[in-house]
Order: sequence, then C-alpha cells, then structure tokens
Amino acid sequence: MQPAFTPAPKPGPAVHGALLLVQLAFGGFHVVAKALLAGMAPMLVVGLRVLIATPLLVVIAWRKDRTLPSARDWAWLALLGGLGVTANQILFIEGLQHTTASNASILMTCLPVFAVAAGALLGIESVGPRRLLGIGLAVAGALVMVHPGSFETAGPTTGTLGNLLILGNCLSYALFLVLQRPILRRLPWRTVIAGSFLCGGPLVLAASLPTLAATDPASIPVASWMGVLYIALFATVFAYAANTWAVRRSSPALVAAYGMLQPVVTAGLAMAFLGEKLGWVEGAGFALIVAGLWQVSAQTWRETGR
Repeated sequence: MQPAFTPAPKPGPAVHGALLLVQLAFGGFHVVAKALLAGMAPMLVVGLRVLIATPLLVVIAWRKDRTLPSARDWAWLALLGGLGVTANQILFIEGLQHTTASNASILMTCLPVFAVAAGALLGIESVGPRRLLGIGLAVAGALVMVHPGSFETAGPTTGTLGNLLILGNCLSYALFLVLQRPILRRLPWRTVIAGSFLCGGPLVLAASLPTLAATDPASIPVASWMGVLYIALFATVFAYAANTWAVRRSSPALVAAYGMLQPVVTAGLAMAFLGEKLGWVEGAGFALIVAGLWQVSAQTWRETGR
C-alpha cells in the first residue's frame, strides 16, 4: 500500500527543535508532578490531566483535520490509547509516588532501548549498527548525568513496586511511539493523538472517578491548579502532539532517544532555581547524549531519504 504521507528525507531543524521543547515540557513535568504529589492524590492529578487535555486535543484535531477514523483505525487507536494514555500516565504517577525522582530518572533510560527493541521485533523499524551505537551513547550519557550509583531499592519512599511501575511506564510509552508509525500512514497526526486520548482517557477517568468525586475543587490551592494546568497544557497537549508529529517526520527511535535529554533539563532547572553548578562529568554526559542523537538521526536520514 502506498503510504499516506511522504516522509521527510532527513529530520530537519523543526523536528529537532520540537523534540527539544518536548523535553523541556517533560522535564518540568517531573518537578511539578513531584511537588503536586505532596498535597494531592496521584489519581487526582492524572484525572485532572486527562479531563483538561482530551477535549482540547479533540477540538484541535476536528478543526484542523475533519477526519473520522474507520472501524479498523479505531481499534488501533484504542490500542494506542491503552498504552500511551491509560497505562503510561497511571503507571508513571503511581510509580513516582512510590519511588524517588532519582530512581525514576535512572529507569527512564530504558525508554529508547525498549523503543528500538519493539520496533525491531514488530518489524516496524530496522535496527542498524549506527542506531544501536547512537542509543548506547545517549543512554550512557543520561546515566552519567543521573548518577546510577544513587539508585535505591529500599527505603521509606522507595521499593520494588515503584521501580517496576516506572519500568512499565517506559515500556508502554515505547510501544505507544513505535505503534504510531503504521497508523500515521493513514491518518493525520492530530487525529491520531486526539483519537488515542479519546480512547484511553475514559479509562483513566474511570480509575480516578472516586478521587475526583471526593475532591472539592475549591479546596485545591491556586498554586496547585497552576501546576495541574502546566501538566495538562504543556506536558500533555503540547508534548504528546509534538512527539506524534515528530514520529511522523522521523523515527520512534529518535523521539525516544531525545528523552535522554531530560536529565539535562533537570540539571538546568537546578542551576537556574537552586544555584547548583555543573561539572565536567555532567558536561561529558551531555556530549555523549548529543553524539547519540546525531547517530540515531543519521540512520533515520538514510532510512527515509530517497
């Protein structure tokens, strides 16, 4: 079958710029979410996130695309919604509640590994030596940044459960990125992300309904509402949409590999707001990540170029 779109011969500056902004949004999300969890139940945060983001994504898709998916496409969108919305969001927020932010950062380095493995096993993407080298460099750089020696397996806020939930989150989001590739040949990217939330969002709302029903909106402080809006608008509507747009124009492996920049974002936030300084170790980690992204991007160019 002829694909519904012509892939770009090489991920251009717009793709790289969008993915950089996504990592800024997700990096801020980790900080904001951890702060919100000090006073809000995890399922309340997730429920409000989906409640705000889903209608916005649907309205944007309908205004721009005016596309109704077929029954076959709805089945695929339901799978994407279950992976990228329901499982991904619930596993992450519950995992963050039961482990440390450091543990979560270290475990997130599994994301591009899972994405490359899933793409190869499902026959959706080829895996060449250059891509493997790039992923290895990016993961190594991220591990240098997050100091894996700080990983905890026991303690008042850590444990096997939280770490396993974060790993499950990485796997579900990796599959979500990889499995977008086939349907993006048939549907516009806005419709794909909106349909995913329309299918996966109700399951999140059903799981969070008891918490939502028991919460008086007036009891939530203004600062917490600002945090929720940040998560819904920037770390959800923008970040999910931009990632899907980038998958359409590049590769799930490249999109996942960009996630390794999140420790850099965290370090930058620490410098800006906490007065922390970066040393040569962090600089070396950043250099490895950039080298890895360049390698993955170069293979994507050869795969999509004509």
